[in-house]
Amino acid sequence: MVSAVQVGKSFGALQVLKGIDFDVELGEVVCLIGPSGSGKSTLLRCINHLEKIDSGALYVDGDLVGYQRKGDRLYELKEREISVRRSNIGMVFQRFNLFAHMTALQNVIEAPILVQKRPRKEVVEEAVALLDRVGLGSRLDAYPAQLSGGQQQRVAIARALAMKPKLMLFDEPTSALDPELVGEVLDVMRSLAADGMTMIVVTHEMRFAEEVADKVVFMDGGMVVEEGPPRLIFGAPSHERTRAFLSRII
Repeated sequence: MVSAVQVGKSFGALQVLKGIDFDVELGEVVCLIGPSGSGKSTLLRCINHLEKIDSGALYVDGDLVGYQRKGDRLYELKEREISVRRSNIGMVFQRFNLFAHMTALQNVIEAPILVQKRPRKEVVEEAVALLDRVGLGSRLDAYPAQLSGGQQQRVAIARALAMKPKLMLFDEPTSALDPELVGEVLDVMRSLAADGMTMIVVTHEMRFAEEVADKVVFMDGGMVVEEGPPRLIFGAPSHERTRAFLSRII
């Protein structure tokens, strides 16, 4: 579903990604872990073409992200074409980014109706079912200010799912939440994983990564240092840098 080939990304003189190689299979849950500033969030944003890579190539479901190849040259897609491809990728951010003037239901139905031009009745029915799935079936008419942080994040997940994505990206979705609200968001993510959704999750929730991930990727200094199944990464990491990181947080 996702393939990164020698992906590089810099912001000015700062090289954030240094030749990233990794693959995510269909239906696989991959957790990206590592210290702050290691490039995890930047990699997610590149997969969604919210940031443009400087070198290498990124593929989602066999298509180059943001570009098309003609002969030996790459050409950036037009914004409309990028938007169409991006609609197949759901992304949930640290901050919920809900429209404050819209109810939970309105937040979820907005993009499928405006971007995908789907019938309103069909979208509303699906949105109600999605909000019910994330435990908010009784809060359809609530505005973001009337919801807790955990509830807002669950609305954000429902909003991403409403686009029927092939791939879900989560960028530290619980980092802005009070500790007692973290569990309700992780439970929704566990449910998605159990249903076979392909997911890439940047997280500091090591227990979640250990329980749910098919593969854990440890990044540091803009590089993939080590990757493998959770039992190996958490139980017997082979790289000293991985061991040092885990010893501080577990």
